[in-house]
This record gives sequence, structure tokens and C-alpha cells, in this order.
Amino acid sequence: MTKESISEYFKELQNQICIALENADGKATFHEDNWQREGGGGGRSRVIQQGNVIEKGGVMFSAVWGDLHEKMLASMGLTEKVDFFATGVSIVLHPHSPKVPIIHMNVRYFQMSNGTYWFGGGIDLTPHYVVEEDAVWFHQYLKNVCDHHNEAYYPKFKTWADDYFFNTHRNETRGIGGIFFDYQKPNESRNKEQLFAFVKAIGESFAPIYTHFMQKNKDLPFTEEEKTFQMLRRGRYVEFNLVHDRGTKFGLETNGRTESILMSMPPMAQWVYDFKAEEGSEEEKTLNWLKKGVNWV
Repeated sequence: MTKESISEYFKELQNQICIALENADGKATFHEDNWQREGGGGGRSRVIQQGNVIEKGGVMFSAVWGDLHEKMLASMGLTEKVDFFATGVSIVLHPHSPKVPIIHMNVRYFQMSNGTYWFGGGIDLTPHYVVEEDAVWFHQYLKNVCDHHNEAYYPKFKTWADDYFFNTHRNETRGIGGIFFDYQKPNESRNKEQLFAFVKAIGESFAPIYTHFMQKNKDLPFTEEEKTFQMLRRGRYVEFNLVHDRGTKFGLETNGRTESILMSMPPMAQWVYDFKAEEGSEEEKTLNWLKKGVNWV
């Protein structure tokens, strides 16, 4: 297994996911934008807009290489210059309907010329309105995928997602979490092939998960009040990505491709000063779910 073969897999994963989303949406198609990175490598960005279900979303592939940036060297405690290779797929989708959730997924591989390498990734769901039945289905699906590879993965990576996708300045989770993992290297219980098999399983779970929610919830009626709340929930999503998300911050700080980095932003969002949900409302119920440690399964 080489870094090139891993990258080729991620490129094909992008293809498969885009086809599945276009079929499920039934209207919009992806616009493709190929780009080159000045320091080495590039990517293939695909964006979908104004579909039947999806208002805006992106499925991004990249494979980049070159000198490791000084900020990355410092964060890893490295003093000598090293080359890096990084490849992966990153996805964010924002639907029209407040009854269909926002979803994010990322699967990635990172390798340095000093011989160090690891896998990372995750998938998390941000409903505008939390529906317990849907949250249970989502987490059970992820648990089944994890358990097939290692029964310790789901509880460990679920807790990691709760801790990572957390707006500390709001004291609330971004959504209902999912799984998140990083710096996953071979050890005595797993080799590189087994790690990659797990990462592939997570990547291939994306299309079945999101097309399920598209089909299930796309035709549910909603009110103007619910649409307004969707805009507020999108605002919290923006806050997390700009204030806390490591990938967004690192990309902007190191002169990454801005259009690809900010693909995760919704087309519209809203902020209301000192918003308070009405007592007993569905909005209050949703906000009460946005906490760490909920045992969905």
C-alpha cells in the first residue's frame, strides 16, 4: 500500500459519493473545479447548489505535498525540516429544509519524510431540530461500522467527537456528534492495512447515511419560524468552524485555498442578539440536547 494508492482510493470515493448525492437530490449536479497548490499537489473540488434537497454542499478531494509549514513543525515538536504528503476527502452539506440535518465527513491520510504517518477522520451530524429517533439511527449505524473493526472504536471516537465538536464559547455541542479520530497509527493490535480498511468503511458509510435522511425528511412540512431557527443553527455552525475547527484555522493561517476551506459555510445564516427559545418549544428541546455524553445507543 502506497500513499499514491491511498490517494487514488479517496479520489474514487469522491466519485461514488457525488453520484449517490446527485441521484438522491434529483435536480442539481456537481460543478467541478480542479486546482493546483503552489508548493506541490492540488485537488478536485466539487460543489453542488440549489438542488431539490441540498441548498449548498461540497465534496472535496485533495492530495498535496511539500515542505511542512513551520506552524505544523512546531505543533509536532519537530525542529528539523521534513516533507509531507496529505490526501483525503472532506464533505459538508447544507440542505434547504430545517428538517434535514447538516452533515460533515472527513477521511484523510498524512505522511512525513521521516517515516511517520497516520490516518484521521470522522463523521458528525448537526440537525437543525434534534429528533431522537434519527439520532439513535445515526449513532447505531456508526457503532455497527466501528464494531466490525474494533469494538473499542465507537465509545472512544464518540467521546472524541463530543469533545472536539464543542462550541466552548456557547457551552454546547455543534450537533449530536458522531465519531472523530486523528493520529491513528499502527500498533500491536492493528497494522496499516487494517487501519485503512476502517477509514474506508467510514468513508463508504457517508452516502447511505445521508441519502437515508434526505429521503426520510425532505418532504416534511416546516414553518417560517422553523426556517428562522435553521438560520440561527447555521450561525452556530459557522461559529464553530471559524473559531474552533483546526482544519479551517490551519488552512487560513497557512495560505491554503480559501474557496475550498470556506466551502463548509452555509449560503445564508443569521444571528439574533440574546436569542432565547420559548419554554417547552421544539427549539428549546433541541438546544437541551446539545451537550456532551448523550448515550444515543
